Amino acid sequence: MEYTRLGTSGLKVSRIVLGCMSFGASERASWALDDEKAEPIFRQAIELGITFWDTANIYGMGTSEEITGRALKKYTRRDDIVLATKVFFPLHDGPGGSGLSRKAIMEQVDASLSRLDTDYIDLYQIHRFDPETPVEETMEALHDVVKAGKVRYLGASSMWAWRFAAMQHAAETNGWTKFVSMQDQYNLVQREEEREMFGLLADQGVGSLPWSPLAAGLVARPWGEKSTSRAQSNPTTDQQGRPLFLDSDKATVDAVQRIAEARGVSMATVAMAWVLKNPVVSAPIVGATKPHHLADAVAALDVRLTDDEVRSLEEHYTPREPTYF
Repeated sequence: MEYTRLGTSGLKVSRIVLGCMSFGASERASWALDDEKAEPIFRQAIELGITFWDTANIYGMGTSEEITGRALKKYTRRDDIVLATKVFFPLHDGPGGSGLSRKAIMEQVDASLSRLDTDYIDLYQIHRFDPETPVEETMEALHDVVKAGKVRYLGASSMWAWRFAAMQHAAETNGWTKFVSMQDQYNLVQREEEREMFGLLADQGVGSLPWSPLAAGLVARPWGEKSTSRAQSNPTTDQQGRPLFLDSDKATVDAVQRIAEARGVSMATVAMAWVLKNPVVSAPIVGATKPHHLADAVAALDVRLTDDEVRSLEEHYTPREPTYF
């Protein structure tokens, strides 16, 4: 395993993140893993040196945090893990049940701490931008949970670059805690973050934690193959009805397949190696449900793509709208 600082912060993290969205109550999703089924994934993560675990209060309506918290106590030591969770999406209809108001942040951070059964969260992330709350209110509340010792670092996820800049500016102007990370969708068929966000992150010293680095598995298997229940249930459009994937993506997937076959590695390893080569990327998030998912991701750390391989992977990319839902 390789380790790096998260952006220019002092926080050391593994270069692969264990994404915990797949862990939760099975009645909420057919593909969700309960404690027993998640156990080998947590154990494998520890064996591979993956010390960065990411969940959210909305995953499994809190059950992912509960399973992650129990795994933390059962399989490792709290001090050995960088634990991340998120806030924004609705947990209940009350005024503190969603969004990024002071009330919501104060209520939800305590609820996450309780479900995770821990005294502190290493990285507390806003899951989306909240247009209904002034950025000053959000940033001051986040700063206060840091100063209260409940949170060590702050992160954000999936928003327009100008909104992220506005939040960072509000924090800097008022002497509040700034974000050290940005979780954004980034993979071979969704590269819109390269236009503005990645330049902003590099300038601000903020690390990228890409979610869906394999495009929900699209670039990890031959074109048209849907071998898992999760793949079969994945949405094909965003909330505005725009397609998430395009017919032109086939050429990109075919390129991944050719390179993988020539190198004797999995398609997932090739696609992950491409994500990892970007200097602003600190660590991609891997939502593992099978042992080979983490193994393929870790194998990507040893793959150095040639210029010709990179060119063939990138040449068929078609611009599209970012998916900030």
